[in-house]
Amino acid sequence: MTKIDLNEAHAQVMQVFNSIYPMSEALEKSIREHSKITRFNKKAHLLKLNEINRSIYFILAGCIRTYYLNEEGEEHTSWLLTEGELAISVYSFYSQKKSFEAIEALEDCVTLELSYETLTHLYKSHLEFNYIGRFLTEQYYIQSESKANALRMLSAKERYHELILKKPQILRRIPLGYIASYLGITQSTLSRIRAKI
Repeated sequence: MTKIDLNEAHAQVMQVFNSIYPMSEALEKSIREHSKITRFNKKAHLLKLNEINRSIYFILAGCIRTYYLNEEGEEHTSWLLTEGELAISVYSFYSQKKSFEAIEALEDCVTLELSYETLTHLYKSHLEFNYIGRFLTEQYYIQSESKANALRMLSAKERYHELILKKPQILRRIPLGYIASYLGITQSTLSRIRAKI
């Protein structure tokens, strides 16, 4: 598993947050004091179905997916996440109610973990963190809307091309079945699309 110490983890996260909005020394100190490195082995669940999502995970190394079950009990991948992204069940985390989706490590993963209580404390104690949080939430909803629009308006081939443009490394790291599920197509359809490229 990738070796990342706490100082390196904080440096990565602070760089991302500071690129959104300059943070005070007090905020940086508070994040350092109230976060921890969490490691997950491949196939481990950060969150299981019907659990409450009590932490948000900033991915430092590794690949993660979120999925839900349809009425027939089949898994459908909703997000494919890699370094620099946040793993979270938005509904469960912000409502502190049971999640209808699960979060699973597809590789050995290293994350920086912030609890719901910590995030709430940071919002109350450091006004600039509200701007960072709002920006990250907006980005999530923009991506969510973009994905929904792609499923409605783009062909399977166009959705595949859009994915590999945004995340070219994903094909080497994630099983094709999960990629097909994320794109809303069957694995055989994905194989046919890839064969024609």
